[in-house]
Amino acid sequence: MTFTSLGFEGMVVAPHHLAARAGLRVLQEGGDAIEAMLASAATIAVVYPHMNGLGGDNFWLIHEPGCEPVGIDACGGAAGCADSAFYHAAGYDAVPARGPMAALTVAGAVSGWQAAIQYSRQHWGGKFPLGRLFEDAVHYAQKGFPVSQTQADNTREKLAELKPLAGFASVNLPEGRPPSRGERFRQPALAATLEKLARNGLDDFYRGRLSCEIAQDLKAVGSPLTVADLQRHRPLQVAPLSLTLKGDRLFNMPPPTQGLASLLLLGIFDRMGVQKAETFEFVHGLIESTKQAFGVRDRYVTDPSYMSVNPADFLREAVLQEMAGQVNWQKAAPWPREQSAGDTVWLGAADSSGRMVSFIQSLYWEFGAGVVLPQSGITWQNRGSSFSLDPEHHNCLKPFRRPFHTIQPALAHLSDGRVMAYGTMGGEGQPQTQAMIFSRYARYGQELKQAVSAPRWLLGRTWGSEVSNVRIENRFDAELYDRLKSAGHDLEIVGVYDGIMGHAGAVVVCPDGLIEGASDPRCDGAAVAL
Repeated sequence: MTFTSLGFEGMVVAPHHLAARAGLRVLQEGGDAIEAMLASAATIAVVYPHMNGLGGDNFWLIHEPGCEPVGIDACGGAAGCADSAFYHAAGYDAVPARGPMAALTVAGAVSGWQAAIQYSRQHWGGKFPLGRLFEDAVHYAQKGFPVSQTQADNTREKLAELKPLAGFASVNLPEGRPPSRGERFRQPALAATLEKLARNGLDDFYRGRLSCEIAQDLKAVGSPLTVADLQRHRPLQVAPLSLTLKGDRLFNMPPPTQGLASLLLLGIFDRMGVQKAETFEFVHGLIESTKQAFGVRDRYVTDPSYMSVNPADFLREAVLQEMAGQVNWQKAAPWPREQSAGDTVWLGAADSSGRMVSFIQSLYWEFGAGVVLPQSGITWQNRGSSFSLDPEHHNCLKPFRRPFHTIQPALAHLSDGRVMAYGTMGGEGQPQTQAMIFSRYARYGQELKQAVSAPRWLLGRTWGSEVSNVRIENRFDAELYDRLKSAGHDLEIVGVYDGIMGHAGAVVVCPDGLIEGASDPRCDGAAVAL
């Protein structure tokens, strides 16, 4: 049996143990939660290259005791030339999922790092230089790290569609074939890029010599992005969406993320009065709440500059009560709707002062657009493939428009003084897994490690999958599966700790200073404590 990790001086949780330990080293040397997170974020961009990187986006929720949480939105917008007419003229009837024309949004991740470290220095007295915070990342990029099973599997499974793409093979197929688990994997060009950023500052990515190299490579491979698009980009500091349930305040990111759906899901479920976890009522209630929440998300959520509704209006009591009342306890609502895939990492950190970070970083699909820029070694995201070319669609592609994001970190201020940072990768599964972890821990009293490890299910699609039924792990009682099928759920029973359920994690700071941490047994991660 594995237990929740415990500490008093700090905690870092990441889906790769090397990234967790990179952040812990910073805490050991006196760094704060943001500095630790930046070290972990840079490291996981190296050691989990199939899931995230400098060519993606990220979002932050930052907690300081006695203060309202702060959100950082580091989502890049579409290229200035990118609209429906541009893609139709190029012969496309939809934005492609792979290749240079899928690399149409600015990578915001490095700007998120910049905004977060500036916040640390301005508000928390952070002093660590970038060279120190990138130390582990540079080391593993230069010297190499052992390939994880998920990297090996994803490279092999996606080889046919990715191998022909610009730069992919030279970085990801070092011997001309997919690497095997445990092989040493080096990324010298990426190591040099990290060293440039440490030396010249993170703004070099957008408005310096590095930005010119990036734009040059993007143009050479056929991406519509230009140096002007990079220069235009700025991260945003935003107020998180919030919802109070039984005295607990839950926080998540506003649009263009699906954070609204995560809060809606829990708000609807909370009004159902389910008394016990792992029951039919628990599973059915959360699945049906998911359908209600996704209905709102799929109709309204996009770049907030284009939204005609206020997301907070959906979190009002009357709306939540009405949506909860639409759930049928004997019959599953029709499914599926149109879904989207995704590939992501969630990380959390807490320091000895009780300051916390809930952080998520993504390339969208595994390996993003599949395009690797030769001078910088950066793999570019394909987040822009979520845009529609239908001018009537609420998420229609327009110049500079920011794409819809499945990724969103979660945070909760519990009524007894505990503060919880939690999240997961997994596209459609993110709101669902967040709801399972929060309710199991905060509502039904499960230990944090149990709440993260307990059997899960997934309605809809996640990274690398086209299936949209309900996949459910095989550790529930057999009677539960029978009742769900009888209610009309399209059920597929999968493995014990199936990777399709995502890689979750959580950190909790208790009022007495105890810090709890848990990493998902479905990944290569760790929850490491001081």
